[in-house]
Amino acid sequence: MLFRNRFLFLLALAALLAFLSLSLQFLHLIPVNPVREDGLNPKSRKRIMPDLLTEPPAIDPVYEAQVYCNTPTIAERSMEGHAPHYFKLVSVQVLIRHGDRYPLYAIPKTKRPDIDCMLVPSRKPSHPQLEAFIKHMSKGSAAQMDGSLSSLPHFPSHSLCEMGELTQTGVVQHLRNGQLLQEIYINKHKLLPGDWTAKQLYLESTGKSRTLQSALALLYTFLPDFDWKKINMRHQWSTIFCSGSCDCPMRNHYLEEEQRRQYSLRVKNNDLEKIYVDMARIVGIPTRQLRASNPIDSLLCYFCHNVSFPCTKAGCINMEHFKVIKRHQLKDERERQEKKLYFLYALLATHPLLNQTVNRLQRIAEGKKEEVFVLYSAHDVTLSPVLSALGITEARFPRFAARLVFELWQDGKRPKEHFIRILYNGADVTFQTSFCKDHYKRSSKPMCPLEKFVNFVKRDMFLIFNSTSYYDACHRRAL
Repeated sequence: MLFRNRFLFLLALAALLAFLSLSLQFLHLIPVNPVREDGLNPKSRKRIMPDLLTEPPAIDPVYEAQVYCNTPTIAERSMEGHAPHYFKLVSVQVLIRHGDRYPLYAIPKTKRPDIDCMLVPSRKPSHPQLEAFIKHMSKGSAAQMDGSLSSLPHFPSHSLCEMGELTQTGVVQHLRNGQLLQEIYINKHKLLPGDWTAKQLYLESTGKSRTLQSALALLYTFLPDFDWKKINMRHQWSTIFCSGSCDCPMRNHYLEEEQRRQYSLRVKNNDLEKIYVDMARIVGIPTRQLRASNPIDSLLCYFCHNVSFPCTKAGCINMEHFKVIKRHQLKDERERQEKKLYFLYALLATHPLLNQTVNRLQRIAEGKKEEVFVLYSAHDVTLSPVLSALGITEARFPRFAARLVFELWQDGKRPKEHFIRILYNGADVTFQTSFCKDHYKRSSKPMCPLEKFVNFVKRDMFLIFNSTSYYDACHRRAL
């Protein structure tokens, strides 16, 4: 009897201890080890359980700056060209931001960052085809370049970079982009034959040397054979690629409202103001003048190229200054999405470019064989509104050499059906778009029907303006 009572007592005690252990784990007082998908139980210091009532983790401004720099280091993995085996790739349209560049602004009374824009294959970062690229770019007389593009150099060549000039890093970034896309679209999917013609390409660049040179670097490693006689680069005078449809008063209205929002957020940030005052003291200029010089643009160049921030007799600009300004920039990007003013601007700013894209995709879906590969070489102010207009809110601000890709696929089982995939820096963002989010829940195919994209551009983009056309949305007064 005594043994039985002792056994029951120990059993009850064990049950109590088990209950207490589970309770403490649930209350986060005892760490537990999460079980991985492969069934292993790795060591862990804390229980991973998101608390929906707490603020999201703070964004690391240094890490975000490193992502923005996009310094070529390791081979990039991408999702471009992935589709069921019975699908055929029939068209690819690519919108890129130029590669790494020298600043557009200088911090007054400081020495400019010492960056060499001569291309030297033995200097890092480099690329196996950089030397051949340099030799080939010096023979570009047979190319057709519209307007002012014909007078621009085909590659950077200054021992001290000029303002806004593409750097060797920027060239290498796009040599890598072109090589990656060639492996997928040329070698695997045979988008272009070895004897491709000029009619199979559509190439367009703004009138800046950094965008033209970025396009040439990508094309050099992408095309099966880079033949200058087949290169016809069109000049786009507008950074938003609005071509002949740039008259849009309401687009300008929303941009002005967005700029006022930015200003309001900036003047409310006491930490930012203190940093500007301190930096202005260091360089010996009024705070207003420092702010107008857009110091983050210059500081990012120092940061991306691992060059020490500038110093004067009064002190040095340091990483803390950089972090506060970059942190504010990231906060501004978050608020920009919340307030929607930029979104309204983006819809009107990008419609001409998206409409051109849709029209081309429709022609190819109908059987046209021209312009199956398209390259637009542009700026951050081009890519950013396109991402916003498409509803891809999770995308980071366009890094150097960012790429946005539109793939058109034909269903081999139903040849009349066509689908699109949209990829940003190699990540499939098709179902992040506003027009295809719901389709993902009902579809067994990893793509979006082309007609959904067509309807979005031709009709749905204007609904928020209570309009039925681009012209009407551009000229209807804001409520």
